[in-house]
This record gives sequence, structure tokens and C-alpha cells, in this order.
Amino acid sequence: MNSLLVLLASSILLNGCTGASDTQPTSKTATAQSTPAANTQVMAYGRFFPERNDDFAWENDKVAFRVYGPAAPLKGHSSGVDAWLKRVDYSIIDKWYQGHLDGISYHVDHGEGYDPYHTGISRGVGGSAVWVDGTAYAPHSYKSYKVLKSGGDEVVFNLVYEWYTPLGIVKESKMVSLALGSQLYTVNSEYTLDDKPAALPIAIGIATHDEKAETFSNPETGRISAWENIDGQGLGTGALVEPSIVKEIKHIASDIKDESHIWIFTESDAQGKLSYKAGFAWQTAAEITTADAWNSYLDTYQ
Repeated sequence: MNSLLVLLASSILLNGCTGASDTQPTSKTATAQSTPAANTQVMAYGRFFPERNDDFAWENDKVAFRVYGPAAPLKGHSSGVDAWLKRVDYSIIDKWYQGHLDGISYHVDHGEGYDPYHTGISRGVGGSAVWVDGTAYAPHSYKSYKVLKSGGDEVVFNLVYEWYTPLGIVKESKMVSLALGSQLYTVNSEYTLDDKPAALPIAIGIATHDEKAETFSNPETGRISAWENIDGQGLGTGALVEPSIVKEIKHIASDIKDESHIWIFTESDAQGKLSYKAGFAWQTAAEITTADAWNSYLDTYQ
């Protein structure tokens, strides 16, 4: 079974038993965050975007990311992490989403950056999955969210995912943080299997965009990375896992669109906990401009 079918089957089965598709993601701050004016401060910031299919997006002065929400179509979307390429230090996500509503595409660079990065059903920039018998089982989208900190030197929020795997029903509480000055967001996840904490086989992926990207790895630092050319400019993506818990690193190419990745295979601990980092660097931002510089940044990241 290819991963698109796995994703669709997981979502359909889970929605049928939980009603996840019939409810909006929940948060104590959802109403207050729904329609803010565009804010161009330098800050670490994130929020829920009901005006754009329930996306959740976050950023700092270097990078921006988003994940798809429950309102995203089943076909062609999953829980991978999308990269928004910015070349200004101030906040842009509110402005770009408002522009989208006003007919100004964020897929075109108007001087601040843009979103040329294709995620689709891939893992994108550091999305994770449960790995069973050579297949990645990932959810379609988060079920709920909660913003814990935003608008200052760090954004912190929690996303809850729940999906079917051959092992049983997996639930992930994914705490994500991103500090000013960093190219990488940090994930601290807690997994349960059939409502009990569990050691699960987890794969963290970096998409290769159907093998357009060159891949690299360093088991000694727990690093996987990729470097590709998008619209004539380099883009480095990567992930870091504590080296002692890396089981294997493997580049798996596929003829199926969005299924080619370099993977770190690891495992949540007995309490279901797993931590890692992931992110990107864009050549146009003029700070990390080569694959060597990107790999060095990851290998020496503190």
C-alpha cells in the first residue's frame, strides 16, 4: 500500500470512530487569534489560521513553517511540515495570509520571501511517522492545538494528532518551539498506543522532492540533510536527533510523487517521549548559502 492510501485510510478510519472531521480544532485562544491585523514586529510568533483551511503557522526572524489543518482536503495533503522562505527579520505570516485572502499570492516573492516549497503528502521539513514493515503511517492533520507562548523571543505550541496504524490507534502530543535566531524548530513529542504510553518505531523525514535534492547524513551528530535548487537559489533542509537513539539513517527513493525522503529511524522511549529538531536555510537570506555551510550549521548546533 502506498503512503497516500495509508494516509487516507488512517484519516477515514479515525474520523469514523472519533468524529474528528466534524469539529474545529480547539484552543482557549482560538477566538482571540482568529483575525489579527498584520504585525510586522521582529518576534517568534505562531497562530491558527481558520481563514486558510485551519493551517497552523509559526515563524521567527529567520524561518517560517506551517502544517495543514483538519479543513485541508484529504487528497494531496498530510501532516508534513511546509517551509515558508523569508528574507526579512520581521513577522510575515499574518501579512501573507491576509494577502492570500486579498488575492496576493504568497507563492510569488514580493520582496519579503515566498512559499515555493512543495509538501503535499511528504514529510516536508522534519515531519514524523510511525514506521511499520517498511511503510510510513502518518496522520492527515492535527486534531487540536494550544498556543502556550507567542509574540516574544520564543513561540511554543502544542498539536495533538491521532491516527490508525497496524499497531493500533496512535496519539501524539507534539510540543513545538522556535526561538529567535534559530534556523531549527524543536519537537518534544509524547506518544500513546491505544491510550497507553509506548515505545514506537518513529521515522523522521526530509523530503527530496522526487530526488531533485542532494542528500547528506552524519550518524555521529544524528543529522540528515538535503540541499536543492528552487528557482535558482539553494535551499538546505535537515533534522537532528540525539545520536544515541538513532537506529538507522536511510535515503529511500520512490517513483511515486512525494514519497522520496532521507529518513532517521528512531524510537520513542518507554514513556512514549521523543525529541528532535528540524529546519531549513535559504540562500537568498544570505546567511547560509552552501550545502557545506548548512551541514556545518547542523553538525555544530547547540
